[in-house]
Amino acid sequence: MVSSGGPFELTSERLGCLPVLSHFLERVGLDEILERYLPAHDARLRVAPGTVVGVVVRNIVCSHRPLYALGEWAKPYAPALLGLVDSSVLNDDRVGRALDRLFDADRASLLTETVLGAVRAFGIDCSELHNDSTTVTFTGGAYDDATTVRGGVKAPVVTFGHNKDFRPDLRQLVYVLTISADGAVPVALRIADGNTNDDVTHVPTWDGLVALFGQRNFVYVADAKLCSSKAMGHIASNGGRFVTVVPHGRREDKWFKDWIQTHAPSWEEADRLPGLRRDDPERVWLTFPAPVPSADGYRVIWVHSSQKAARDAAARAARIEAGLAAIDALEARLVAPRSRLRTTVAVEEAAAAALDAARATRWVRAKVTEETKETFAQERRGRPGSDTRYRRQQKTVFHVVAQVDADTVAYDARTDGLFPLITNDTEMTPTKVLAAYRYQPNLERRHHVLKGPQEVAPVYLETPHRIEALLTCHFFAQLTEALIEREIRGAMREQGLKGIALYPELRNCSAPSAERVLEIFDDVTRHRLMSGDEVAQVFDPELSPLQLQVLELLHVPAEVYASSEAK
Repeated sequence: MVSSGGPFELTSERLGCLPVLSHFLERVGLDEILERYLPAHDARLRVAPGTVVGVVVRNIVCSHRPLYALGEWAKPYAPALLGLVDSSVLNDDRVGRALDRLFDADRASLLTETVLGAVRAFGIDCSELHNDSTTVTFTGGAYDDATTVRGGVKAPVVTFGHNKDFRPDLRQLVYVLTISADGAVPVALRIADGNTNDDVTHVPTWDGLVALFGQRNFVYVADAKLCSSKAMGHIASNGGRFVTVVPHGRREDKWFKDWIQTHAPSWEEADRLPGLRRDDPERVWLTFPAPVPSADGYRVIWVHSSQKAARDAAARAARIEAGLAAIDALEARLVAPRSRLRTTVAVEEAAAAALDAARATRWVRAKVTEETKETFAQERRGRPGSDTRYRRQQKTVFHVVAQVDADTVAYDARTDGLFPLITNDTEMTPTKVLAAYRYQPNLERRHHVLKGPQEVAPVYLETPHRIEALLTCHFFAQLTEALIEREIRGAMREQGLKGIALYPELRNCSAPSAERVLEIFDDVTRHRLMSGDEVAQVFDPELSPLQLQVLELLHVPAEVYASSEAK
């Protein structure tokens, strides 16, 4: 921004959160790593590919804008903060070519060096790792399920699969992410074809983590897709440790639910927390080691959650109520004068469909009965008299009555709140196994950031190899945001702070997100008073007490907002 007033001109350049972000990227060493893996061999290049990728990462973290608008986004900022001389060099063609270079580079080594740099710089504990996948959904007709190869490297196939955004009509890629249990910091990424099933991703993911950290003794935690003989056997036979949940339908699940009908487990309290709301009851978790191991010989630990028990009971009651209402509605149709259900089989099928739609088949039964009704009508038209003859007519009317299966309800009530965990670790206590599994939702939070603040979709790219390179940039952004959150939350714990005033109306925030932390620096601007081509005076921004407090908690010196010219 430039404003003129006589012989002097006042210029303004936005700083925003870039100094804070650059401080963390410098500690990780990302810019230097990108410069080495994406060198500018061509002297004709106006900006190095690594610099462009660094700008893309900063754009994703600060305020995600589409790649075609990257130059427009960068224009108000101080070019030096982005490693640029002039932001006008950023256009969609140049960004696309930089993504080409990122795909062509040795991305496995690039990711490894970046992650290990973050682990060393921030002292991240990687003894417990969590894995899960999500889908990145694509719209439009630019994708044809074709396999593409660039430079001998296969790009992931954008195709149909099990869509976790509930859009089976759209193509997708599978985004497989692994985080540490120390701050939910991302440590590994795999981009798979859109039709890849989760259960086949765990073996290569675990092997990749072993290669990354050079050890096997970390605990690998994942959802129920890990609970397969192949995946668990691979980890166990290679000296690894795992924790996962047993899915419904496996023999271990059915056996214990039958066993608990006639036995009283010796539950041990694993954790107790206040309710989520003021009037909610306490949340209690109990554990009980199963009397027998799993079919593969692993430990099974049953968990009872008071919160889950309440949800299970409420869900069952709601479905039973819906089932009874569905049968009542069917009965009203049957007694109507023009009912079209005229056979027992048709009524039974309608009752089964109604209960299935209400998801109450397990607890509600429908009994169909027949009633014969007689009616009399005159044989001939006219006014009835003493000699009028009548013809008897018979009509079959069907009725349906709902019956609640009390035995099944009682059976399920004894299993409310239960879920089984399985592990091959013989040293971890049941409480620690549960604690490891309960950290899994923090990984879901990373997926939320990807699809929420980072706005990974819609993707304004057509070529799969550029899409994979862009998703790599999103991983770098997730890593940076996680480090910011880990740093400020750790400092708050050390100082005994229950919250800082990041919310509107200066309300306390007990667990600041990176988005909320960086947001308070959005309007930070530096001004220069110019006399011709010379700088007459520099006006550095005056930071607010809240901004200074956040910088202190982040261990970022306030001098990052000071200009060398002002000094």
